[in-house]
This record gives sequence, structure tokens and C-alpha cells, in this order.
Amino acid sequence: MSLFTQLVRWAAGLALTGIGAAGQDYDLVVYGGTPGGIATAVSAARAGATVLLIEPSSHLGGMTTGGLSHTDVGPKPDLLGGFAREFYTRADAKYPASTRTKANFWYHEPHVAEQVFTELLREARVTMVFGRHVATVTKTAARITALTTTDGTTHRARYFADATYEGDLMARAGVDFVIGRESAATYGEKFAGFRPAPLRPRTPAYMAAPGSAYTHGTPVKISAYQDGRLLPGLNTAWPAPGSGDRRSQSYNYRVIVTADPANRVPFPKPANYDPLRYEILARIIDAYPGIRFEKLVYLGPLPNGKFDANASGLVQGTDHVGANVDYADGDRATRERIRLDHVAYTQGFFWFLAHDPRVPAALRAQASQWGLAKDEFTDNAHWPYALYVREARRLLGATVLREQDCTRQVTKPDSIGMGAFILDSHAVQRLVDPDGNVIDEGNFDHGTRPYQIPYRCITPQKAQCENLLVPVALSASHVAYGSVRMEPQFMIIGHAAGLAAVMALRQDGAVQDVDVPALQATLLGQKQVLALTPTGPTLAAFGGTVLDDDGATFTGEWPQSSFGDPLEGSSHHDANEGKGTKTARFELTVPKAGRYEVRLAYTAAPNRADRVPVTVRATDGTTVVMVNQKVPPPLGGHFVALGNFPFTADQPALVIVANTATDGFVSVDAVQLVEAPRG
Repeated sequence: MSLFTQLVRWAAGLALTGIGAAGQDYDLVVYGGTPGGIATAVSAARAGATVLLIEPSSHLGGMTTGGLSHTDVGPKPDLLGGFAREFYTRADAKYPASTRTKANFWYHEPHVAEQVFTELLREARVTMVFGRHVATVTKTAARITALTTTDGTTHRARYFADATYEGDLMARAGVDFVIGRESAATYGEKFAGFRPAPLRPRTPAYMAAPGSAYTHGTPVKISAYQDGRLLPGLNTAWPAPGSGDRRSQSYNYRVIVTADPANRVPFPKPANYDPLRYEILARIIDAYPGIRFEKLVYLGPLPNGKFDANASGLVQGTDHVGANVDYADGDRATRERIRLDHVAYTQGFFWFLAHDPRVPAALRAQASQWGLAKDEFTDNAHWPYALYVREARRLLGATVLREQDCTRQVTKPDSIGMGAFILDSHAVQRLVDPDGNVIDEGNFDHGTRPYQIPYRCITPQKAQCENLLVPVALSASHVAYGSVRMEPQFMIIGHAAGLAAVMALRQDGAVQDVDVPALQATLLGQKQVLALTPTGPTLAAFGGTVLDDDGATFTGEWPQSSFGDPLEGSSHHDANEGKGTKTARFELTVPKAGRYEVRLAYTAAPNRADRVPVTVRATDGTTVVMVNQKVPPPLGGHFVALGNFPFTADQPALVIVANTATDGFVSVDAVQLVEAPRG
């Protein structure tokens, strides 16, 4: 432990002696010093509870202090209120006023985040214990009475919160949870289960241009074999599309890097370095002469010349795809083995780019300009404290947040906060396609509408446990968890969890019976955001028959986008690539025979195509209409009329948008049928 860490803990009054000594009873024990756990502990302590926060590692803050510093804010930062807003405001205030901007308000260095979290806990007089893991949980009927850690210390409390990424406390408490991916049939989710990713070609000019890459998917065909043998990290199994399993999206380390020579430490070479682990990366580099370092690593800017280095979706980059299979339910030895494997893989990734002779000299020179930030993680050889566990166990609670709850059914009567980040899953595994090439599996990134997070998602089923709250490994499907898993949302949810624990404490009641309107009133008084109005246009706001772009059948790759103000929160576009090969096909059920005005919704922009061919197939034949998508749609700001056409009820109305001979991005958002007036 560094001297700095010892001094910070001493100054915060968080030593293991004095207040919080073994044997003391608490109102609330929070297991997990993640941002969600800190929010839970601080909000409960501020409300008058005695709180013990147990952090299994030696550092506070989970991913927010462990490398994820370029915060995943999402498209609606105005929905971040309460404790989350307070934390970011205080972190921002640590920097000189002359350097503060609206753009960098959310981004901070790891050591600054840890300092702010420490101050918040000190001010709230939360007792803290480091380096202890939950061993057993004692229950009487449906209530936890004590938590015993691996050093043999028993901590008693009236209420408990599991704020770990892994859900270790809730698992030992005997409540239901899930690991992995539900099938598409489980909740009727479009993005659920096994889903091979399409090839996403990128031009050599794009890969050699400045700027970071982030789109999921392999950009070029890569053979899965070398000398007749399968490359490392590949699977050959091919289950049914949409089937469920126990796999989750990949983990990585969010490494803090800098190109400042005065604060730069060279990337370390792992002891077990094996260049074959990076053969897929090498082949992508071979396929794109002139490819730049920032196309292989996503660089999120931070203060003082530092960057949060994340995986680039084009090659998965620092993601160790498929290497986390046994982590969620593994014992400590299993998890440590997996963690160390991720350390070695990520360090080897950077070493390969900076030193391996297989890498072109120009790219090696670019990579060598970067290194670890010398003034971060100083007691851990400048390596991030936390493995990025994007998903592990998930509570199966009073209700389950699903894909639909983030895209369409977005309002909830028991809202305790809001989310708006995209539904986001990094690759789950790498497979071999029927042609013998590498293909990513499990990726998706799809827009959401600002949605309300229900209180019921953090409470177990009442018959299983009445005094446990789960603000991090909350009750959500794999798809929905891909959005709600962001650290600001964990702080928002933790804020509510801490207040709910105190409300239950005062009534000596079950957490499931908390007066939610009273909880909401308290949250609003503490500047939490429970609703945004308006939430944007919905299909229900328009008459006639409407089919959203989510219901279209696409040929070729059409990335999703939340640009503009699209219906249901997202539209699709052709990426201005693959001209003449892509179509979006809308089939609408005709309510009754007659003439209908057919309308197309799209998001306009200067970079859109001005002659988009749209085919309408009606009972009297086929008509092609050209649409200028540089011009905003005149009907309600979303639709343009394509004309009046006759349809019969026994055949669907067919509208096909193509990108043939187009000179810009082609957008599709929805198709609408409106019965035309007679005469």
C-alpha cells in the first residue's frame, strides 16, 4: 500500500480501528466500494443511518477510479442528477477554472476520482473496511442477519446492499440470479442470445486517417487458421441464432496512457508474451497498410495529457474476447487466474504494437510514443486497479428491465432515475464462419430512448430476501444491462438504494414495501432526475399504420444512429458505403383495401444523399420515388409523402429503400400508411 493511500484513509477516518470495530452492529452494510456502493453508503449515512462499507480490494471506486475515466455519459447528460451530478461536479472542481469546459466536465483522472470519493465518505462518516471478501451470509427466514468475511469477522446489520459488479453477496444470500444471455424468446428481445456479427468493411483510407474507431465488427475477412491449425481464442461451435447461454460480453482493462515523455512509462512486456495471441490483429494490420494506432485503440481524452485507452470495436483491441467464461460464478482462485490472463493479454497487446517486428515500422513508432501514465496507479506499477467486469451475475428480482423498457416502454411508475446510453455489448466470443474466416459474435450497439429505471429492479423477490438491495448487479436482461451498466447510472441507482434502506429501516419493513412515492419525493428534493419531458417522438404520436426501422429487413450493414430526433430514439443509415448493395425493406399490413398515402421518415442532414431511390409496390404496380434527404421532412418534421397508392388487405404494402447510385448517407427511420381521402 502506498503512503498516499495510507494518508488518504487516515485523513478520511476510515481506519480499521475505532468506529466500525469488529462486533459493532450497523443499520446498513454495503458490500462493494464501487461508485454504486459509495452512492448507497453516502446517501444512507446522510439520512442518519450507521453504515459500514466493505471493499474487497485495497482501493475505492471500482471502474471510475480503476481506469474508466472517459465517462460513458450517453446522449442525455441532463438526466444525470443527484449523487452522480454531485460527484462529477466535485471532481471537475479539482481542476483549475481556466481548464474547465462543458465538454470535459465528465472526464477526470483516476486519482482525482478516488480523492473525491474519499472526501464524500469522510464527510458522511461512513466506516470503511478494505481487503475483505464475503465468505458466508447468515439468514433468519427471509432476512440477512450477518455477513462474515474471509478473515472470520462477522458484521451484523439490519439491512444490506450488494454493490459489487459480480453480485457475490446476493449469491450467498440465496436469491435468484442469472448468468449469461437469455434466449431471444425469453423476453421477446431482438438482440438477445447468440448473434454472429456481420462483416463491417472499412476502406484503407479510413483506417489510415486520424481519429479513433469505435464501430463493432471485424473490418476485413481473416482466415481462422495458420498451418492448418485454429488460431488461439476461436470457437467452432455454431448454436441456433437467438439461443441463450452462460456467456457474457468481453472484459478488458481501461489503461490510462499518455504521450507526454515527462509522465510516460513504457508499456511492460508480460512474462508469458506470445505473439500468436495477436495474429488476428497482425492480419488486420497487414490488410490495411498505413493503419494508425488510434484505429486499433480507442483513445478517450482526459485532463493533463492523458487518455483512457479502451477497446476499438473494429478489432476488439484490448478486449480479451471469450476469456471470461468462468469468471461470474468462479471462486477467488478462478477469478484471479482470469484476471491475470487479462493483464497479460492487454500488456502483450500494447507490447506487440510497439515492439513486434511483424508490425510496420511507422505503426511501431506511433505506438512507442505512448505509455502508461507515471502518476496513476502508483502502487500498482501504473497498471489499473480494476478489471473491467462489464457483466457477471444479474439479479432475477421483482421485475426485469428488458430491451423494450429501454426503447419503447420507457415510463415506469416507480422510477428512481434514468438511463439513455445505447444498448451496448462488446463481442462475446470469436467464431469460425462457414468459409473458415474469423467472425465476432455477440456484438450490438443500438439506440435507446431516455428510460426510467424502476425501483423493483434492485429488490429481490420478497419471499427470498426482505432486507437486501442490489444497485449494481441489478435485475436486467443481458440486452438491457448493456445500457444500464454505466457508472453514472450505478451512482443514480445507489443514491436511491441508500435512501430506500433508511426508509425501510425506519418502518422495520421489507425493502419491497418501501413507500415509493415518498422515496421519489426525497430523490427529487436531492436533485435526482426521475423523468425527462418530452421524451421524444413515438410511433403512437402518429396516425395510420406505422412500421419503425427496427421492424425493417436490412440487406447489408445499416448502422443504428440516434442523430437528430428519430422516432423511437433511433434510425439507421447505410454508412455511405456499399453503394448499390444495401436495401431496407418495410412490409406493412394494410388495414383494409383502399388508397393510402405512403410516407417515409428519415433524419435529414447536409451529408445525406439527395436522390434516394424508394420503391413502393402496390396493387397497380411498382413505382420508384426519389427523395432528397438533405431537406428536412415536411410532415411533422419526420415524414415525406411518396404518393397515393392502392392496396388490398390480403397483401402487404411493400416499401424498399435502396442506396443505389446515391452520393451521401441514406437514412431510414419509419414508413407510414395513411388512408387517403375519397374523391
